[in-house]
Amino acid sequence: MDNPDIMVARVERATKTYGSGTNRVIALDDVTVGIPAGRFTAIMGPSGSGKSTLMHVMAGLDSVTGGRVFLGDTEISGLGDGELTILRRRRVGFVFQAFNLVPTLDVRANILLPFEIDGHRPTLAQREWIDGLIELLGLTDRLGHRPHELSGGQQQRVAIVRALATRPDLVFADEPTGNLDSRTGREVLGVLQDASRSSGQSIAMVTHDPVAASYADRIVFLADGRVVAERESSTAEEISAFMLGMESQGMDSQGMDSQGMDSQGTAPQRTAARA
Repeated sequence: MDNPDIMVARVERATKTYGSGTNRVIALDDVTVGIPAGRFTAIMGPSGSGKSTLMHVMAGLDSVTGGRVFLGDTEISGLGDGELTILRRRRVGFVFQAFNLVPTLDVRANILLPFEIDGHRPTLAQREWIDGLIELLGLTDRLGHRPHELSGGQQQRVAIVRALATRPDLVFADEPTGNLDSRTGREVLGVLQDASRSSGQSIAMVTHDPVAASYADRIVFLADGRVVAERESSTAEEISAFMLGMESQGMDSQGMDSQGMDSQGTAPQRTAARA
């Protein structure tokens, strides 16, 4: 069950900059936002909005320049590389656009790779959970195949099972349908949606695609390194119209209402920052 009062991950006044002087780029600009437990959250924004940077710092793949980052009650912004590696391995799952499967391993070995890296075998309960996922995603007859013998959709399903296998606190999905055709992409999004609604899995998905975002329970919009709006589940058409408004008006998070607009229904301008 989801609990909107519990944040499985959050950032507080997070800032991320690259370079210095005239070459300084602000990727995240004083961002405070959280990912609710048990919900499917989409993180959206135009190119250079900071959405990928936000995911990277929340997942411990990158550090913030200022502010604080938490995974559950654990502050990760001060952890060293070794501690972050163990934390990601045990508490976070990843689904990437490029699948990131090991080409020399078959499907079952790729799925069990997180356990192998962590130096232990899955328990009986974990094996039952994994076997259920394999059956649910239609991979039972593909367990002995290597990635090059699978379609793109099948490879992404393997990546999803691997991400869910350890029952992580949070799964980060970075443009998970970017390399898939529209039909296969919808199937993958349906799997992620079902994992959240049926199993209570917390998911944060970075996407620029309004159709993908329409599968989420909640959508966080970024522009110029700031959160400019948060919405509950919306249709692809509503999301697309909102995104077009962001890009044409140069939304700033100052003076916005809950829909990302000011009291006059317009959005003030600010200098663009790239991520």
